[in-house]
Amino acid sequence: MLTYLVRRLILVLPVAFGVSVICFLLVQIAPGDPLTAIMPVDATAEEQAVMRAAYGLDKPLPVQYAIWIGNLLQGDMGKSIATGRPVASEVFGAVQNSLLLAVSAAIIAFPIGTALGFLAGYFRDTWADRAVTALSITGVSVPNYWLGIVLVIIFSVNLGWLPSMGAGPGGSQSWAWDWAHMRHLILPAVTLAVVPIGIVAHTVRALAGDILTMDFVQALYAKGMSRFDVLRHVARNAAATALSVMGLQLGYLLGGSILIEAVFNWPGSGFLLSNAIFQRDLPLLQGTILVLALFFVTMNLIVDVAQAAIDPRIQRT
Repeated sequence: MLTYLVRRLILVLPVAFGVSVICFLLVQIAPGDPLTAIMPVDATAEEQAVMRAAYGLDKPLPVQYAIWIGNLLQGDMGKSIATGRPVASEVFGAVQNSLLLAVSAAIIAFPIGTALGFLAGYFRDTWADRAVTALSITGVSVPNYWLGIVLVIIFSVNLGWLPSMGAGPGGSQSWAWDWAHMRHLILPAVTLAVVPIGIVAHTVRALAGDILTMDFVQALYAKGMSRFDVLRHVARNAAATALSVMGLQLGYLLGGSILIEAVFNWPGSGFLLSNAIFQRDLPLLQGTILVLALFFVTMNLIVDVAQAAIDPRIQRT
C-alpha cells in the first residue's frame, strides 16, 4: 500500500505542473487587455507602459510564467487588478464557501443516490426500478439553475420559509455556524445535489444489478447467508467504482457551481470566477482556476488511495 501511495504521489507532480501551465496559458490567450478595467480611457502610452511593468505584463510569456510559478511556490498569488487585494485571501475565502456548499450538497446527494441505486438494482425490472430510473434521468436532465429559480419562487417568494440570497442575514458574504446562516445554505445545497443524486443512483443501480447476477452471490445464498450479509458483500464489491464516481461528483460540485452561486448570490469560487472573467482580472482568474484544478487533482489522488484500500486488487494494476 505504501509503494502504491508513493507511486501515485510521484505521478501527481507532472500533472500539477501541466495544470499550472494550462491555467496560465488559457488566461493569457483570452482576448482583451486586463488593464482596461482599472486604467482611465484617456491614459497615455507612458502611463500604460508603467502599469504594465507594475504587473509584469511587459515581459515575455515564459518569463511571466516563471515569475508567477516562483511566487506561487512562496505562497504569493499576486494582487487582484480590480481590487488591489491579495489574490490568495480572496480565492481561499471563496473556496471555503464553495467547499461548504459542495460538502453540504454531497451529504444530501450521496446517501440518497446510493440508497435509490441499491433499491433499483435489487428490484431490477420492477416498478421500483423504473421509478428510480425516471427520477435519476429527470435529476440529470433538469437544468440546476432553472431548478434553483423555481425553488426560490416557491420557498422564498411565495411561502417565505427560506432566504434566497447571500450566505447570511442581510445578504452577508461571511459564514457563521448558526441557524440564521444555515437557513441560507439549504436552497443552494438542495439545488446543487439534484444532479449528483441522479448520477450516483444510476451508477449504483447498474453496479448492484450486475453484481447480484454474479455466481458468487448465488454461492453466498447457497451457503445460507442472510440477505443482509449478501448485500454487504455486494456493497463492498460496488464500493470502489461508486467511490470513484462520487469523488468526481464532489469535484464537479466544487468547480461546477457557477450558475448556482450566481442564482443564490453565494460568495463562492464560482461567483468569484465569474466576476474575474467580466473584469478581466488575470491574477484572480489564474489563482481561482489553479486552486480549483488542483482540488480536482487532489480529489482524484484521495479517491485512488481509498479505492486501493477498499479493493487490494487495484494496487497491482
